[in-house]
Amino acid sequence: MSKLYTAKELERMVKDGVCLSTIPANAKLTPMARDVLRQHKVSPVAAKSAAAAPSGGVKIHTPVLPDAEYNWAPGADPKSAAELEKFFYSPEIQALKERICHIGERIWNKGYVDGNGGNITVRVGDNLVLCTPTLISKGFMAPDDICMVDLDGNQVAGTRPRTSEVNTHLAIMKHEPKAKSCVHAHPVYATAFAVAGVTPPSCLIPEPEVFLGEIGFASYQTPGSPENATEVGRLAKKHQSILMQNHGVICWGKDVEDAYWKMENTDAFCQTVSVTMQIGGPKQYGPDKLKELIQIRKSLGMPDHRLDELKECELCDAAESTVNTKPQPSTCGCQLPVAGGSDVDEALVQKITDMIMEKIK
Repeated sequence: MSKLYTAKELERMVKDGVCLSTIPANAKLTPMARDVLRQHKVSPVAAKSAAAAPSGGVKIHTPVLPDAEYNWAPGADPKSAAELEKFFYSPEIQALKERICHIGERIWNKGYVDGNGGNITVRVGDNLVLCTPTLISKGFMAPDDICMVDLDGNQVAGTRPRTSEVNTHLAIMKHEPKAKSCVHAHPVYATAFAVAGVTPPSCLIPEPEVFLGEIGFASYQTPGSPENATEVGRLAKKHQSILMQNHGVICWGKDVEDAYWKMENTDAFCQTVSVTMQIGGPKQYGPDKLKELIQIRKSLGMPDHRLDELKECELCDAAESTVNTKPQPSTCGCQLPVAGGSDVDEALVQKITDMIMEKIK
Protein backbone atom coordinates (compact mmCIF):
# COMPACT_ATOMS: atom_id res chain seq x y z
CA MET A 1 0.00 0.00 0.00
CA SER A 2 1.36 3.43 -0.98
CA LYS A 3 2.33 5.76 1.83
CA LEU A 4 0.70 9.19 2.14
CA TYR A 5 3.14 12.10 2.64
CA THR A 6 2.04 15.45 4.11
CA ALA A 7 3.84 18.80 3.81
CA LYS A 8 4.67 18.74 7.51
CA GLU A 9 6.30 15.31 7.16
CA LEU A 10 8.37 16.44 4.15
CA GLU A 11 9.53 19.57 5.97
CA ARG A 12 10.57 17.37 8.90
CA MET A 13 12.56 15.19 6.48
CA VAL A 14 14.35 18.28 5.13
CA LYS A 15 15.13 19.46 8.65
CA ASP A 16 16.51 16.03 9.54
CA GLY A 17 18.66 15.94 6.41
CA VAL A 18 16.69 13.18 4.67
CA CYS A 19 16.84 13.42 0.86
CA LEU A 20 13.37 14.04 -0.60
CA SER A 21 14.36 12.25 -3.81
CA THR A 22 14.05 8.96 -1.90
CA ILE A 23 10.26 9.26 -2.01
CA PRO A 24 8.96 6.59 -4.42
CA ALA A 25 7.04 7.58 -7.54
CA ASN A 26 3.92 5.70 -6.41
CA ALA A 27 3.72 7.62 -3.11
CA LYS A 28 0.56 9.56 -2.33
CA LEU A 29 1.07 13.29 -1.70
CA THR A 30 -1.19 15.98 -0.29
CA PRO A 31 -1.42 19.16 -2.43
CA MET A 32 0.74 21.06 0.07
CA ALA A 33 3.28 18.21 0.02
CA ARG A 34 3.52 18.54 -3.77
CA ASP A 35 4.19 22.26 -3.28
CA VAL A 36 7.11 21.40 -0.97
CA LEU A 37 8.57 19.04 -3.59
CA ARG A 38 8.24 21.70 -6.29
CA GLN A 39 9.91 24.23 -4.01
CA HIS A 40 12.88 21.88 -3.58
CA LYS A 41 12.81 20.93 -7.28
CA VAL A 42 12.46 17.24 -6.47
CA SER A 43 10.45 14.63 -8.35
CA PRO A 44 9.56 11.27 -6.77
CA VAL A 45 11.52 8.48 -8.42
CA ALA A 46 10.60 4.88 -8.99
CA ALA A 47 12.89 2.30 -7.42
CA LYS A 48 15.00 0.51 -10.02
CA SER A 49 15.50 -3.22 -9.90
CA ALA A 50 18.89 -4.77 -9.30
CA ALA A 51 18.73 -6.29 -12.79
CA ALA A 52 18.63 -2.79 -14.28
CA ALA A 53 21.57 -1.59 -12.22
CA PRO A 54 24.87 -0.91 -13.98
CA SER A 55 27.48 -3.65 -14.06
CA GLY A 56 29.56 -1.76 -11.52
CA GLY A 57 27.14 -2.70 -8.74
CA VAL A 58 23.71 -2.01 -7.25
CA LYS A 59 22.55 1.60 -7.32
CA ILE A 60 19.58 2.77 -5.27
CA HIS A 61 19.96 6.56 -5.52
CA THR A 62 20.68 9.15 -8.17
CA PRO A 63 22.70 11.85 -6.35
CA VAL A 64 21.13 15.29 -6.61
CA LEU A 65 22.67 18.46 -5.18
CA PRO A 66 20.04 20.19 -2.98
CA ASP A 67 19.03 23.66 -4.12
CA ALA A 68 17.24 25.95 -1.66
CA GLU A 69 17.23 29.01 -3.95
CA TYR A 70 13.79 30.61 -4.17
CA ASN A 71 12.72 31.49 -7.72
CA TRP A 72 9.68 33.62 -8.46
CA ALA A 73 7.90 34.43 -11.69
CA PRO A 74 9.01 37.94 -12.80
CA GLY A 75 6.15 40.41 -12.88
CA ALA A 76 3.89 38.20 -10.76
CA ASP A 77 4.16 39.93 -7.38
CA PRO A 78 0.84 40.05 -5.51
CA LYS A 79 -0.80 43.46 -5.67
CA SER A 80 -4.01 43.56 -3.60
CA ALA A 81 -4.22 43.06 0.15
CA ALA A 82 -5.95 39.71 -0.36
CA GLU A 83 -3.22 38.54 -2.76
CA LEU A 84 -0.49 39.67 -0.36
CA GLU A 85 -2.10 37.81 2.53
CA LYS A 86 -2.50 34.63 0.49
CA PHE A 87 1.12 34.84 -0.64
CA PHE A 88 2.52 35.70 2.80
CA TYR A 89 0.87 32.63 4.36
CA SER A 90 1.41 30.26 1.42
CA PRO A 91 3.24 26.95 2.07
CA GLU A 92 6.31 28.09 0.12
CA ILE A 93 6.70 31.32 2.10
CA GLN A 94 5.94 29.59 5.39
CA ALA A 95 8.78 27.16 4.63
CA LEU A 96 11.14 30.09 4.02
CA LYS A 97 10.08 31.72 7.29
CA GLU A 98 10.93 28.49 9.11
CA ARG A 99 14.31 28.40 7.40
CA ILE A 100 15.01 32.01 8.47
CA CYS A 101 14.17 31.08 12.07
CA HIS A 102 16.46 28.05 11.81
CA ILE A 103 19.36 30.21 10.59
CA GLY A 104 18.60 32.72 13.36
CA GLU A 105 18.94 29.91 15.89
CA ARG A 106 22.24 28.85 14.35
CA ILE A 107 23.85 32.31 14.44
CA TRP A 108 22.69 32.68 18.05
CA ASN A 109 24.06 29.26 19.03
CA LYS A 110 27.41 30.11 17.38
CA GLY A 111 27.66 33.28 19.45
CA TYR A 112 27.52 35.48 16.35
CA VAL A 113 24.77 37.66 17.88
CA ASP A 114 23.75 38.75 21.35
CA GLY A 115 20.65 40.46 22.68
CA ASN A 116 18.56 41.44 19.68
CA GLY A 117 21.57 41.79 17.35
CA GLY A 118 21.78 40.66 13.74
CA ASN A 119 19.19 40.40 10.98
CA ILE A 120 18.25 38.11 8.07
CA THR A 121 16.48 38.67 4.76
CA VAL A 122 15.29 36.52 1.84
CA ARG A 123 14.07 37.99 -1.44
CA VAL A 124 10.78 36.43 -2.63
CA GLY A 125 9.70 38.64 -5.54
CA ASP A 126 10.55 41.50 -7.87
CA ASN A 127 9.69 43.89 -5.04
CA LEU A 128 9.20 41.69 -1.97
CA VAL A 129 11.63 40.61 0.76
CA LEU A 130 11.11 38.61 3.95
CA CYS A 131 13.01 40.01 6.94
CA THR A 132 13.46 39.52 10.65
CA PRO A 133 11.72 41.95 13.01
CA THR A 134 13.36 44.51 15.25
CA LEU A 135 14.06 43.91 18.94
CA ILE A 136 13.97 40.12 18.95
CA SER A 137 16.56 37.47 19.82
CA LYS A 138 17.50 35.65 16.62
CA GLY A 139 17.76 32.44 18.61
CA PHE A 140 14.10 32.41 19.63
CA MET A 141 12.09 33.49 16.60
CA ALA A 142 8.93 31.82 15.28
CA PRO A 143 7.64 31.95 11.67
CA ASP A 144 4.82 34.29 12.74
CA ASP A 145 7.45 36.86 13.81
CA ILE A 146 8.81 37.29 10.27
CA CYS A 147 7.91 40.46 8.31
CA MET A 148 7.75 41.30 4.61
CA VAL A 149 8.84 44.59 3.00
CA ASP A 150 9.15 46.04 -0.47
CA LEU A 151 12.52 47.08 -1.93
CA ASP A 152 12.04 50.59 -0.57
CA GLY A 153 11.78 49.23 2.96
CA ASN A 154 8.03 49.75 3.38
CA GLN A 155 6.51 46.97 5.48
CA VAL A 156 3.64 45.23 3.67
CA ALA A 157 3.06 42.21 5.95
CA GLY A 158 3.90 40.93 9.42
CA THR A 159 2.57 41.70 12.88
CA ARG A 160 5.93 42.85 14.29
CA PRO A 161 7.83 45.91 12.97
CA ARG A 162 10.69 45.11 10.60
CA THR A 163 14.36 45.57 11.48
CA SER A 164 15.70 49.10 11.11
CA GLU A 165 18.73 47.79 9.21
CA VAL A 166 16.78 46.14 6.39
CA ASN A 167 17.68 48.96 3.98
CA THR A 168 21.31 47.83 3.97
CA HIS A 169 20.16 44.36 2.84
CA LEU A 170 17.89 45.92 0.22
CA ALA A 171 20.76 48.02 -1.13
CA ILE A 172 22.78 44.85 -1.68
CA MET A 173 19.85 43.22 -3.49
CA LYS A 174 19.33 46.28 -5.69
CA HIS A 175 22.99 46.37 -6.70
CA GLU A 176 23.36 42.61 -7.18
CA PRO A 177 20.35 40.60 -8.47
CA LYS A 178 22.10 37.33 -7.53
CA ALA A 179 21.87 38.35 -3.87
CA LYS A 180 18.64 36.64 -2.80
CA SER A 181 19.47 36.47 0.89
CA CYS A 182 21.58 38.44 3.36
CA VAL A 183 22.74 37.59 6.88
CA HIS A 184 24.15 40.27 9.17
CA ALA A 185 25.78 39.40 12.50
CA HIS A 186 28.60 40.31 14.87
CA PRO A 187 30.89 37.24 15.05
CA VAL A 188 33.74 38.05 17.41
CA TYR A 189 36.80 37.48 15.21
CA ALA A 190 35.44 39.00 12.02
CA THR A 191 34.00 41.94 13.96
CA ALA A 192 37.40 42.43 15.61
CA PHE A 193 38.90 42.80 12.13
CA ALA A 194 36.13 45.29 11.28
CA VAL A 195 36.85 47.32 14.43
CA ALA A 196 40.58 47.27 13.71
CA GLY A 197 39.91 48.37 10.14
CA VAL A 198 41.68 45.36 8.65
CA THR A 199 40.68 42.74 6.08
CA PRO A 200 42.53 39.40 6.11
CA PRO A 201 45.02 39.00 3.24
CA SER A 202 44.48 36.58 0.38
CA CYS A 203 46.64 33.61 -0.70
CA LEU A 204 46.47 31.95 2.72
CA ILE A 205 43.71 29.29 2.72
CA PRO A 206 42.02 27.78 -0.38
CA GLU A 207 38.46 27.53 0.99
CA PRO A 208 37.91 31.27 1.68
CA GLU A 209 39.18 32.10 -1.82
CA VAL A 210 36.64 29.72 -3.38
CA PHE A 211 33.61 30.32 -1.16
CA LEU A 212 34.14 33.95 -0.12
CA GLY A 213 36.34 35.58 -2.73
CA GLU A 214 37.82 38.91 -1.71
CA ILE A 215 36.34 40.20 1.55
CA GLY A 216 35.09 43.78 1.25
CA PHE A 217 35.38 46.64 3.72
CA ALA A 218 32.78 49.38 4.24
CA SER A 219 33.78 52.52 6.12
CA TYR A 220 31.75 53.34 9.21
CA GLN A 221 28.30 54.81 8.83
CA THR A 222 25.47 54.81 11.37
CA PRO A 223 23.72 51.40 11.34
CA GLY A 224 20.33 51.60 9.64
CA SER A 225 21.12 54.93 7.96
CA PRO A 226 20.80 55.62 4.21
CA GLU A 227 24.54 56.34 4.20
CA ASN A 228 25.31 52.85 5.49
CA ALA A 229 23.02 51.29 2.87
CA THR A 230 24.81 53.25 0.14
CA GLU A 231 28.29 52.40 1.43
CA VAL A 232 27.59 48.67 1.73
CA GLY A 233 25.40 48.34 -1.36
CA ARG A 234 28.08 49.64 -3.71
CA LEU A 235 30.41 46.81 -2.63
CA ALA A 236 27.96 43.97 -3.33
CA LYS A 237 28.97 43.47 -6.98
CA LYS A 238 32.53 42.56 -5.98
CA HIS A 239 32.15 41.11 -2.50
CA GLN A 240 29.87 38.49 -0.95
CA SER A 241 31.28 39.11 2.52
CA ILE A 242 31.66 42.68 3.75
CA LEU A 243 33.20 43.89 7.00
CA MET A 244 31.41 47.02 8.24
CA GLN A 245 33.87 49.20 10.13
CA ASN A 246 33.21 49.32 13.90
CA HIS A 247 30.00 47.36 13.37
CA GLY A 248 30.01 43.75 12.14
CA VAL A 249 29.70 41.60 9.03
CA ILE A 250 27.10 41.17 6.28
CA CYS A 251 27.15 38.34 3.75
CA TRP A 252 24.92 37.55 0.78
CA GLY A 253 24.16 34.37 -1.11
CA LYS A 254 21.68 32.72 -3.46
CA ASP A 255 19.69 31.44 -0.45
CA VAL A 256 19.74 31.93 3.31
CA GLU A 257 21.84 28.83 3.97
CA ASP A 258 24.42 30.02 1.45
CA ALA A 259 24.57 33.48 3.07
CA TYR A 260 24.95 31.92 6.51
CA TRP A 261 27.75 29.63 5.34
CA LYS A 262 29.67 32.68 4.16
CA MET A 263 29.28 34.22 7.61
CA GLU A 264 30.80 31.07 9.14
CA ASN A 265 33.58 31.04 6.53
CA THR A 266 34.41 34.69 7.24
CA ASP A 267 34.66 34.34 11.00
CA ALA A 268 36.65 31.09 10.82
CA PHE A 269 39.08 32.72 8.37
CA CYS A 270 39.55 35.76 10.61
CA GLN A 271 40.07 33.52 13.64
CA THR A 272 42.72 31.51 11.83
CA VAL A 273 44.56 34.66 10.73
CA SER A 274 44.38 36.01 14.29
CA VAL A 275 46.00 32.87 15.69
CA THR A 276 48.56 32.78 12.87
CA MET A 277 49.70 36.29 13.74
CA GLN A 278 50.59 35.03 17.22
CA ILE A 279 52.77 32.14 16.04
CA GLY A 280 54.99 33.72 13.43
CA GLY A 281 52.75 35.41 10.89
CA PRO A 282 51.08 34.11 7.71
CA LYS A 283 53.00 32.43 4.88
CA GLN A 284 51.28 32.95 1.54
CA TYR A 285 51.18 30.73 -1.53
CA GLY A 286 51.72 32.32 -4.93
CA PRO A 287 49.34 34.21 -7.25
CA ASP A 288 49.46 31.36 -9.78
CA LYS A 289 47.78 29.12 -7.20
CA LEU A 290 45.24 31.82 -6.39
CA LYS A 291 44.29 32.09 -10.07
CA GLU A 292 43.36 28.40 -10.02
CA LEU A 293 41.14 28.92 -6.98
CA ILE A 294 39.43 31.94 -8.53
CA GLN A 295 38.66 29.88 -11.63
CA ILE A 296 37.05 27.23 -9.41
CA ARG A 297 34.99 29.93 -7.71
CA LYS A 298 33.79 31.33 -11.03
CA SER A 299 32.95 27.83 -12.30
CA LEU A 300 30.56 27.53 -9.32
CA GLY A 301 28.72 30.65 -10.51
CA MET A 302 30.12 32.99 -7.85
CA PRO A 303 31.23 36.49 -8.84
CA ASP A 304 34.90 37.45 -8.70
CA HIS A 305 36.43 40.59 -10.19
CA ARG A 306 40.10 39.95 -9.42
CA LEU A 307 41.23 38.23 -12.63
CA ASP A 308 39.58 40.99 -14.67
CA GLU A 309 40.83 43.98 -12.70
CA LEU A 310 44.11 43.05 -11.00
CA LYS A 311 47.55 42.21 -12.30
CA GLU A 312 48.96 38.86 -11.21
CA CYS A 313 51.45 40.57 -8.91
CA GLU A 314 48.53 42.31 -7.13
CA LEU A 315 46.51 39.16 -6.38
CA CYS A 316 48.34 38.19 -3.21
CA ASP A 317 48.11 41.46 -1.34
CA ALA A 318 50.71 42.33 1.27
CA ALA A 319 49.46 42.51 4.84
CA GLU A 320 49.98 46.25 5.15
CA SER A 321 47.74 46.90 2.12
CA THR A 322 44.76 45.44 3.96
CA VAL A 323 44.55 48.23 6.54
CA ASN A 324 41.41 50.17 5.66
CA THR A 325 41.08 52.73 8.43
CA LYS A 326 41.15 56.42 7.61
CA PRO A 327 42.05 59.17 10.06
CA GLN A 328 39.02 59.65 12.30
CA PRO A 329 37.91 62.99 13.74
CA SER A 330 38.65 63.67 17.38
CA THR A 331 36.24 61.95 19.75
CA CYS A 332 36.05 65.17 21.72
CA GLY A 333 34.89 68.50 20.33
CA CYS A 334 37.23 70.45 22.57
CA GLN A 335 40.99 70.46 22.54
CA LEU A 336 42.76 70.43 25.89
CA PRO A 337 45.56 72.98 26.22
CA VAL A 338 49.06 71.60 26.48
CA ALA A 339 50.54 72.04 29.94
CA GLY A 340 53.07 74.84 30.00
CA GLY A 341 51.87 76.41 26.78
CA SER A 342 52.85 75.20 23.31
CA ASP A 343 56.46 74.32 24.11
CA VAL A 344 56.28 70.77 22.70
CA ASP A 345 59.62 69.23 21.82
CA GLU A 346 58.64 67.84 18.41
CA ALA A 347 62.07 66.32 17.85
CA LEU A 348 61.78 64.36 21.11
CA VAL A 349 58.26 63.16 20.20
CA GLN A 350 59.53 62.00 16.78
CA LYS A 351 62.48 60.20 18.37
CA ILE A 352 60.21 58.32 20.79
CA THR A 353 57.83 57.43 17.96
CA ASP A 354 60.70 56.07 15.87
CA MET A 355 61.90 53.97 18.79
CA ILE A 356 58.42 52.46 19.30
CA MET A 357 58.03 51.67 15.60
CA GLU A 358 61.47 50.03 15.55
CA LYS A 359 60.47 47.83 18.52
CA ILE A 360 57.25 46.81 16.76
CA LYS A 361 59.18 45.81 13.65
